Amino acid sequence: MDETLDYYDNNAMIFAERTRDLEFSEVEDKFLSLLPKGGFLLDFGCGSGRDTKYFIKNGFTVDATDGSEKLCRIAEINTGIKVKRMLFSELDEDSKYDGIWACASILHLPKRELRSVFEKMLKAVKPLGYIYTSFKYSEFEGVRGDRYFTDFTSETFQSFIVDISNVKVKEEWVSEDVRPGRGDEKWLNLILLRSDTV
Repeated sequence: MDETLDYYDNNAMIFAERTRDLEFSEVEDKFLSLLPKGGFLLDFGCGSGRDTKYFIKNGFTVDATDGSEKLCRIAEINTGIKVKRMLFSELDEDSKYDGIWACASILHLPKRELRSVFEKMLKAVKPLGYIYTSFKYSEFEGVRGDRYFTDFTSETFQSFIVDISNVKVKEEWVSEDVRPGRGDEKWLNLILLRSDTV
């Protein structure tokens, strides 16, 4: 994971410029439509702050975090809010958020760490709250281009969560990469429901 954080710290400005203005409102709106109007969101691995900015513009309250100190500073400039530097493993909230947005972020965790982080996310979201997350669509796990990736297919993700309690796949779909020249890359998009009612 250290090499992945190093990558983002060393390439923060380039990464932010490449992702800040990507059109992603169709997915953002799909997720927001599930949440209470003006609800409380966590942008978990916010990168440039693109999605945080969109959520705020649409009347939501947002906590934004990222593991890269440099991306946190860039996201603060782009969103106008304080962005907390935090590793995924440091999430420690209980039924706080109406939704958690983890767009192309937690995919950098090895599966052995990802399971624990999923459990933390499910605890942090309110009962019957929602999580959006996305992974590259394949069965690869390992270092790809200076960053660690855990990829999933629909089948491998279902196998992965089978023994994680209180989670239900509300919706899933496969999409093309929205970045220019990357349309041949596929993504697994998931909307998950915290299914307990405690």
